[in-house]
Amino acid sequence: MDTPKKLVQQLKGTVVSTKMMRTVVVEVTRLKKHPRYHKYIRETKRYKAHNDDASVSEGDSVTIELTRPMSRDKRWRVLDVSKEEKTI
Repeated sequence: MDTPKKLVQQLKGTVVSTKMMRTVVVEVTRLKKHPRYHKYIRETKRYKAHNDDASVSEGDSVTIELTRPMSRDKRWRVLDVSKEEKTI
């Protein structure tokens, strides 16, 4: 009998900074509905993600995955990179 595979949280965002060694800062934008006025509000949050190979540059769209803690701030790792221009 096969055991079911665990679902791991994944987010898509844009690389904002690559100035740290083997670490990138990824900005994730989400739309959240206001509880009273029912308008959508744009929320952005920044995550530090581990990046073994230095193939990621600023402005790239990446997919990050939740992993074990690697440092005080790093709990994510870069899964997939797609070279795209940053949209505003």
